[in-house]
Amino acid sequence: MPTGEIEIIVEELNVLNAAKTPPFTIEDESDGGEDLRMKYRYLDLRRKPVATAIQLRHRMATETRKYLDSQGFIEVETPVLIKSTPEGARDFVVPSRMNPGEFYALPQSPQTFKQILMVAGFDRYFQIVKCFRDEDLRADRQPEFTQIDVEMSFADEQEVLEISEGLMQTLLKKILNREITRPFPRLTYREAMESYGSDKPDLRFGLKLSSISELVSRSPFKVFSEVVAKGGVVAGFSAPGCASYTRNQLDMLVDFVKSLGAGGLVYVKVTSSGLESPVEKFAGKQTLESIRKKMGSTEGDLILLVSDEWEKAYTILGKLRLEMARQLKLVDESKFSFAWIVEFPLFQFNVDERRLESVHHPFTAPLPEDADLLDESPTKVRARAYDLVLNGNEIAGGSVRIHQPDVQARVFKLLGISEKEAKEKFGFLVSAFRYGAPPHGGIAFGFDRMVMLLTGQKSIRDVIAFPKTSSAFSLMDEAPSEVSAEQLKELHIKIV
Repeated sequence: MPTGEIEIIVEELNVLNAAKTPPFTIEDESDGGEDLRMKYRYLDLRRKPVATAIQLRHRMATETRKYLDSQGFIEVETPVLIKSTPEGARDFVVPSRMNPGEFYALPQSPQTFKQILMVAGFDRYFQIVKCFRDEDLRADRQPEFTQIDVEMSFADEQEVLEISEGLMQTLLKKILNREITRPFPRLTYREAMESYGSDKPDLRFGLKLSSISELVSRSPFKVFSEVVAKGGVVAGFSAPGCASYTRNQLDMLVDFVKSLGAGGLVYVKVTSSGLESPVEKFAGKQTLESIRKKMGSTEGDLILLVSDEWEKAYTILGKLRLEMARQLKLVDESKFSFAWIVEFPLFQFNVDERRLESVHHPFTAPLPEDADLLDESPTKVRARAYDLVLNGNEIAGGSVRIHQPDVQARVFKLLGISEKEAKEKFGFLVSAFRYGAPPHGGIAFGFDRMVMLLTGQKSIRDVIAFPKTSSAFSLMDEAPSEVSAEQLKELHIKIV
């Protein structure tokens, strides 16, 4: 309780427990560094911003359960000790004392179990569930994290998206008293990349990208024309009011894109006296004017262009777009901009390992119109997958699943998963599909990330009661730690 509102005249004082002086001040803006606060997390949780985030987290979980219950979903708990399956990230494994030499895994997600629940006839399932991934961490990742997991039988993409939008609308109204407009914008993966340079675009500001590949395909400026001839792209955007940038500022932008792997950055200033660019003598005034018209640039604007292979060029431009928005202070932090990204590729090619990988997971269904491409051009097959994006952050992802055993077998084969391996890893799921699996689809929301965004925090560590550090270590209870020789012996494990 903040002090000073009342005065207490003490008649009798009874000390319930003596307390040491805290190692940092218990204030909104604490002087304790993150390591110190994590070590004494029970003190850090007393600070109002952290306590408020934990309380809001509780309210979000409560409202989620109320909403999904009202839509006919039931919450079903799935196992925490499961069979290790290849789902992309590294598993946490747990030794079995009763079965020496054998191991459980902690679930990366309840994916296979929620699909089995659809076969079992529980047509609308959800769960607020812990998931575990042994991967390198960053601000929005933890080794254990929480999902709102949802699955529906006899549902197509439209139904899953409508239920999801209803949940978002409910949470923002109940938690923040904010109204949001439905339906959310929908962009294909290709549209998102070619317009914003990201599959999780921040739509709170403009700076939309444009391709000029066709314009410069026959340009004497070989940096452009040769890239287009090799199947690459030349694209960019117009930064308003930046024609006044100094040489030093422009050099910093060039260094920025080079740090991302670009060969360089071409810029064109739109000034009152005409167009100015270091490449004018190579590209020609007429080409630069055509580029200006294509970009819709006006006096005072700065055109920024990158040329490279398709994915690399747009990814670099996406990061440059965010950097320019930061420099120009274009982001309205009070806005909530949702968008759906749909029609992702079903597969991506791992160049290092020379094999196909699932972009989402092996159970994602291909679009029916692309099914014929599975054998001939698998990288051109689009998935019945969708991601929900909020302010440049992916907060949910899902798909319509494969429910036919023959299609699942074809996908396993393309991924290099042999019939024997498929039986070992996913035999129980494939077996279940033979007993009348209905068409089904679902989605999983990153609950921690949603709480982070709704509370305005910068890291999910600030919205989890007892988080781990970036090295997956708990400073408070010093986990992970060594175990005794007796425990290892019981588990038939030897440390080498």
